Amino acid sequence: MQKTAEQVVIERELTIAASPETIWELLVDPEKQQRWMGQDVTCDLRPGGAYRMEIIPTHIASGEFVEVDPPRRLVYTWGWEPREGADPNPVPPGSSTVEIELVPEGDGTRLRFTHRDLPTVDSAESHGHGWDHYLGRLKVTAEGGDPGIDPWLTGQM
Repeated sequence: MQKTAEQVVIERELTIAASPETIWELLVDPEKQQRWMGQDVTCDLRPGGAYRMEIIPTHIASGEFVEVDPPRRLVYTWGWEPREGADPNPVPPGSSTVEIELVPEGDGTRLRFTHRDLPTVDSAESHGHGWDHYLGRLKVTAEGGDPGIDPWLTGQM
């Protein structure tokens, strides 16, 4: 995790034994995405197009696509919709940016993940924990495995 005067950044890199095309489909096809992250996903996959994803009940991420370059690069804004009765979220919709690069490497793909513009170290730690969970599930799915039911859907966080 890097911190500058203006932002906190999460960076992850992992090698996945699958083609960029396979991983790309898991990132952008709502039905396929629900196998590893989210229970209700809608998106308009084009620059300026909106997406909305209910990750777990009452936790809804939304934003818009900034860059769509299949199967190499996906950039979108990220944040959490307000929840009734909850404190305001420090990461509102569209306030941070997620970048995913897919680079062919041998028979697989190197996935480079960056989540930037997070407002605090605490929010970066929380998001980092979440991304570690979901990127692990993406890897299992892309490599042909079944990550099973997301334990976070059953409250086993």
